[in-house]
Amino acid sequence: MSEQNNDNNDPFNKRVVAGERLAVFIDGANLYASVRTLGFDIDYGKLLNFFRKRGRLVRAYYYTAIFEENTDEKFSPLRPLVDWLDYNGYSVITKPTKEYTDIHGRRKIKGNMDMELAIDMMRIAPYVDHILLLSGDGDFRRLVQVVQQLGVRVSLISTLKTNPPMVSDDLRRQVDEYYDLSDLREHITRKGGETQREEDGEA
Repeated sequence: MSEQNNDNNDPFNKRVVAGERLAVFIDGANLYASVRTLGFDIDYGKLLNFFRKRGRLVRAYYYTAIFEENTDEKFSPLRPLVDWLDYNGYSVITKPTKEYTDIHGRRKIKGNMDMELAIDMMRIAPYVDHILLLSGDGDFRRLVQVVQQLGVRVSLISTLKTNPPMVSDDLRRQVDEYYDLSDLREHITRKGGETQREEDGEA
């Protein structure tokens, strides 16, 4: 039975099923880059409540790599955001970034969380009906395909309204439903002066 939402501006209107068990997976770096390009900040409390109103939210995961060293050079402004999420209903998965020098002698930072996200999605798939993935990374296409084969519906939230688009075309074609972040903007935007922080850092 479809859940009827009275908000005609809700992109999920008439597309969610009452009582569905939901799991949310947030690729922090990808989401941060997307909303920054779109020109707004996310209120993660509103985001969590947005999904809670649309099904039985089993778990909301947030993945990010961060600097562990607490130095002036390497302190991550993401730390306050990560702490806030951890205390306010999210399962936060982090790992330290790694530094390396490329063949041109330039220092590079690496912090890929794809493996952690994939493992958690496979583990929770038997216990949910619908997974919402907030990412545009095409590397997740095969993961989505396998989860769908387990009988789980997968929806994608990213954006096509940037230049270039932040979402992989292959990934968008694979999922069951696609929602653009810009259409969720009025529901999840953070107002100035609130306590969540992600200034000048990468999620």
